[in-house]
Amino acid sequence: MKNNQANEIFRDAPVPRAVLKNAVPAMMAMLMVLVYNLADTFFIGQTHDALQVAAVSLATPVFLIFMAVGTIFGIGGTSVISRAMGEGRTEYAKKVCSFCMWSCVVVGIALSAFFLLFMDQILSWVGASQDTWEMAKTYLTIVSFCGPFVLISNCYSNVIRAEGQSGRAMMGQLIGNLLNVILDPVMILGFGWNIAGAAIATVIGNVVGAGYYIVYFLRGKSSLSIRLRDFTVREKVCSGVLSIGIPASLGSLLMSISQIVVNSMMAGYGDMALAGIGVAMKVTMMTGMVCIGFGQGIQPLLGYCVGAGLWKRFKKVMSFSVIFSLALSTVMTGVCYLLTDQIVSAFLTDPAAFDYAVQFARILLTTSFLFGVFYVLSNSLQAMGAAAEALIINLSRQGIVYIPALFIMNRLIGVTGLAWAQPIADLISTTLVVVLYFRTVKKCS
Repeated sequence: MKNNQANEIFRDAPVPRAVLKNAVPAMMAMLMVLVYNLADTFFIGQTHDALQVAAVSLATPVFLIFMAVGTIFGIGGTSVISRAMGEGRTEYAKKVCSFCMWSCVVVGIALSAFFLLFMDQILSWVGASQDTWEMAKTYLTIVSFCGPFVLISNCYSNVIRAEGQSGRAMMGQLIGNLLNVILDPVMILGFGWNIAGAAIATVIGNVVGAGYYIVYFLRGKSSLSIRLRDFTVREKVCSGVLSIGIPASLGSLLMSISQIVVNSMMAGYGDMALAGIGVAMKVTMMTGMVCIGFGQGIQPLLGYCVGAGLWKRFKKVMSFSVIFSLALSTVMTGVCYLLTDQIVSAFLTDPAAFDYAVQFARILLTTSFLFGVFYVLSNSLQAMGAAAEALIINLSRQGIVYIPALFIMNRLIGVTGLAWAQPIADLISTTLVVVLYFRTVKKCS
């Protein structure tokens, strides 16, 4: 029954319906991730203390490393499971799902321990100043305790979509993130716990979100499995997940690392510049997160088409998705550009920090209309199992193009050069993903 439901959506539904049925819940889930990411900064901003905003800006990319690692098992597992379902290999899909669960538990505990043991070195690396050190340390220390839950939540918000359960995949993130947003004003402003309150709300939201997915499997609602007896690293389960998951997660991981590099370099221009770039990135994140959700939402559909050999349908899905995502990202970029002042004012009241944020945001928005095309094409490479090509793309945008551009533009222009580095990386990486997509499709089909 469950497999028939997936077949109806993936194989038989009209292309626009199939795309939107999978993509809309994924976009809604990413919107909740966006709200969750904005909430801490917004409610901390209501304290009218720009130093606390700067501290959150320093801590957030470090915490997002947990999410990036969860993406290894989420995207990798989704790619392998969706192709296995298309081939009718349900038992193999169960083994992959169980592998993802227990890997999240073990790796999450190890990552939490690493952060707690090396906290001072991490804070020094990210550029925490004397004024922001203790606040950033408080936030990171508290959120480190929810490592395994963050990994599980981010993993299964992807994996469940591989069996056509996009609504349930969205619900787990929705519950956890909504709880976080509700608790933020209570703990930050109501209890007066400030940055510690933001961290505690984050922990509770992630624990509840992960709990939803665990209960979903334990109640037997899924055709997949998280039972320990189904766990294995053999039969190319481990290598299959990691070969796709690691390249896919490198985009998220390098996003965190590059943001840490930006923060460290921006700290040289003062804490107000640091607060400004942190808020400016939130503005472009509005377009980016929705487009990431759209790309992730169509990946199981594309993976099923690849596994079932439905290349004509694959190309129809891609044509519709590219046009829809380009229109979506263009409209969202325009709205964010027109409302930049109003968005920034919700987070910052300090005049210097506000001016920096508006200036940086308008620079970053110059290429955010390309996000839709970029994420559709990069997810299509993952769906086709093109591990090498996916690795190249995820290394380029936030790594081998962006990080060198930061140093070059900082030297040439100064503080605004740090903002212009991202549009340069966007143009180069989008061109590259177009070339690799057409080359891969020609080779596979």
